[in-house]
Amino acid sequence: MVSAPSNTAPSAGAPGAVHRPDSARDLVKILVAGPFGVGKTTLIGSVSEIRPLHTEEHLSEASAGVDDLAGVREKSTTTVAIDFGRLSLAGDVVLYLFGTPGQERFRGLWDDIAYGALGALVLVDSRRLDASFDVLGLVEESGLPYAVAFNAFPDAPRHHGEEQLRRALDLEPGTPMVTCDARDPDSSIDALLALVDHLIARDAVEAR
Repeated sequence: MVSAPSNTAPSAGAPGAVHRPDSARDLVKILVAGPFGVGKTTLIGSVSEIRPLHTEEHLSEASAGVDDLAGVREKSTTTVAIDFGRLSLAGDVVLYLFGTPGQERFRGLWDDIAYGALGALVLVDSRRLDASFDVLGLVEESGLPYAVAFNAFPDAPRHHGEEQLRRALDLEPGTPMVTCDARDPDSSIDALLALVDHLIARDAVEAR
């Protein structure tokens, strides 16, 4: 497993120690997936107890015809490989968080990044639901259980009901669906816990 170097400092506002707790028993790989500009890097940065690894580059003119900036005009960087962070939970569980690039041209990385993952948290922007279809398709094709978290952008529409959103994304009835603010550690942790609870529940059903 990946671990932080001894001189790595926690990110601002992130709780916990730098080193993996000696008591940790369950090391869980989780994907943080979603379309371009949905807030994956922000969410991992807000919860990671180590300084998160980011592989971001500034958007250039070469990407102008490739990356759809509709709805994310303020975005100036993009993840070109992965984001990585770590979060320790109660019960000696440690989550290793891998953020995946949201653009179709990085699809080739998906299998490598998804290998060994137990589940995925899919971030969705309710202002542009159609941008999430490809990522949801990838997650479903991989067979990974997942939860959906709507990132609460300030100008996101408030009139959509839960069932309307579930139908729009064609989600199964048992797929957890929550709202979070990727900038807020507590809110982001709650979204991750919704996924972890879903994974535990699935394991319990399969064990019967």
